[in-house]
Amino acid sequence: MNLEQLGLFGVFLAGAIPWFEAIGVVPAGIIFGLNPTLTVIAAAAGNLITIAVFAYGGAKIGAWVIKRREEKGKQPKSDRWTKAQKAFDKYGIYGMALLGPLIIGTQFAAAASVAAGVKPAKVTLLVSTAMVLWAIVFAFLTLWLVEFGGFDTWLGQND
Repeated sequence: MNLEQLGLFGVFLAGAIPWFEAIGVVPAGIIFGLNPTLTVIAAAAGNLITIAVFAYGGAKIGAWVIKRREEKGKQPKSDRWTKAQKAFDKYGIYGMALLGPLIIGTQFAAAASVAAGVKPAKVTLLVSTAMVLWAIVFAFLTLWLVEFGGFDTWLGQND
């Protein structure tokens, strides 16, 4: 396994971690010199897996988290969960899919959408599609910043 393959595997794993998200690891992978197309694919694949897990397990995960929080004497729903529910009520499934990656994260957008009654397959498709689109946008922005924004100077890559 060469260094780029190892880096892409790291991007895949980081994309699967909640709060890192594909849109967070794509710029990092590109800045570290990984192939932008492969970086988007690896990050999106990792993120997609956890979106599906949260969508299909959303109801069970939500019940488990609430029960666990109550056992610890905390509020049944965390501030993040409450924020996700408010976002769903305000924007609906399409707004959650589009804004979820930026506001609360793809996994929580998926879980909140399923908890609100949207079918897991629809949630997985919509949130994943939006995540891929955002990853591509962030890749282009990163490439633009690297080319014209002076990141090459910061990274010591002046020619």
